Amino acid sequence: MKPSGGRTTPRNVVPWGVRLLEQASSYLPLLLMAMLALGSWWLVKNTPLPDAPRAAAPLRHEPDYMMSQFLVRRFGADGAMRAQIEGDMMRHYPDTDTLEIDNPRIRAIAPDGRVTLANARLAVANGDGSEVQLQGGAQVVREGSGTQEPVEFRGEFLHAFLDSERVRSHLPVTVRRGGAELQAQAMEYDHLDRVVQLKGRVTASFPANPRP
Repeated sequence: MKPSGGRTTPRNVVPWGVRLLEQASSYLPLLLMAMLALGSWWLVKNTPLPDAPRAAAPLRHEPDYMMSQFLVRRFGADGAMRAQIEGDMMRHYPDTDTLEIDNPRIRAIAPDGRVTLANARLAVANGDGSEVQLQGGAQVVREGSGTQEPVEFRGEFLHAFLDSERVRSHLPVTVRRGGAELQAQAMEYDHLDRVVQLKGRVTASFPANPRP
């Protein structure tokens, strides 16, 4: 039986929805988090160090350097731009070795030319770039191409673990493609095992089928 238009049905398992969420989780948030981690690593490694060593002092949770209105671009071996990361303000905290970026805006370009965009109110990355969080109005959009419709991910929190290739959110997430929409109260995606766990109440809605 095909789903009727406008009907929303809670389920524990939504095969179509799982496929949609897997698409968004595999090539959207993980790609964007990787780009953000690489860009953050670049900023840390290329920040000038003081000329003379400073005396050791107890660390407080205060930034040791900041950058405003910054923009970082990364290029592939072929010279083509692969990612662009910009933000209003970046702060590095030495006590926790973390980076905070206000209003991060990320643009990633796949080898096939398709563009992925992401933004949030705040991005937080640890010093080695192995974990990145997007906080507050996180949005990731994979632009459409040809017959493929855009895929959009929205949520208030997204946590990516780059080493283990996992993406997690303990807050509600929404995935949209065309007229279809999937919602879950929490999500965990393991890219290595290609396993999506949808937690809490899961709902899916589908566009109405055109009548003959």
